[in-house]
Amino acid sequence: MSRNLIKAIGCALLLLHASLPAFADTWPTRPIKLVVPYPPGGSTDVTARVIADGLRPLLGQTVIIDNRPGAGGNIGAEAVAKSAADGYTFLMATSTHVTNMSLYKNLPYDFVQDLAPVAQTAFIPNVLVVRSDLPVGNLAEFIDYVKSGKYPVNYGTAGNGSSQHLSSALFNSMVQGKMVHVPYKGGAPATADLLAGQIQCYFGPLVEVLPHIRGGKVKALGITTKKRSPLLPELPAIGEVLPGYEVALWNGILAPAKTPADIVSKLNEAIVKVLNQPDVKARFAEQGSEPVGNSPAEFSQFIAAEAGKWKELVRISGAKIE
Repeated sequence: MSRNLIKAIGCALLLLHASLPAFADTWPTRPIKLVVPYPPGGSTDVTARVIADGLRPLLGQTVIIDNRPGAGGNIGAEAVAKSAADGYTFLMATSTHVTNMSLYKNLPYDFVQDLAPVAQTAFIPNVLVVRSDLPVGNLAEFIDYVKSGKYPVNYGTAGNGSSQHLSSALFNSMVQGKMVHVPYKGGAPATADLLAGQIQCYFGPLVEVLPHIRGGKVKALGITTKKRSPLLPELPAIGEVLPGYEVALWNGILAPAKTPADIVSKLNEAIVKVLNQPDVKARFAEQGSEPVGNSPAEFSQFIAAEAGKWKELVRISGAKIE
């Protein structure tokens, strides 16, 4: 009886093992949800929708965008971190989520432990834009305007701890200004209030503000990355006028921890194919974004390096969130 029982258990284990690859081979069998932790219309949302459109024909399933804004991207990230690790829920994360690890005292999730990197998707520069009626003509004049302390300078952001917040706080700290932070639940409403004259400036992702720059509705004064953007070659990098200033943004897709490795690998391959499509590259270039498309292991190593960099940047900027 004992030998028969052992044989039966062995056969059951073999059957179970054989069934696992078959499950991965058939994935996905239903629509996939990609959570964007910001409102529709922002740079992260735009990038996510471009990728989602490209994934549909490759995966044979609809990729649904689920916008869950709030708390500097933490609401959406927590939702994904606590979702079932079955390959049907993913997060469109940004550099803000790594920054939040240093900015927030008590996060309800662990970005490193609770989420598994799938692929980094893009680098995106921020651009300093001001109201069209602000009496400054270039970056140097704006710095003098801020340093004078004679005028109110309110800057909008996509929320506490967002890249816009850190870009602005670092700038304010370096010029020793008294700019006031006005947080929103995403970049789109911040841009809307800038256009309406409710705030004076915004360090916005290039994709969000480029149409308004070209339309003359806002003044562009500088770009946050070390290099100038090919889309605005005449626009200086802020570091050219304010030595030492640099903030580079990125986004990428992550899954709940313990999502099967073969599913993560399959999605990674599909994302890389999408990012290498000429029309997708062209759309990213139009937005000032640079596609990446690395491996899960490379993305994991990148996040580890970013955590240290943004922690130091938070310390230098003095930005804090209780």
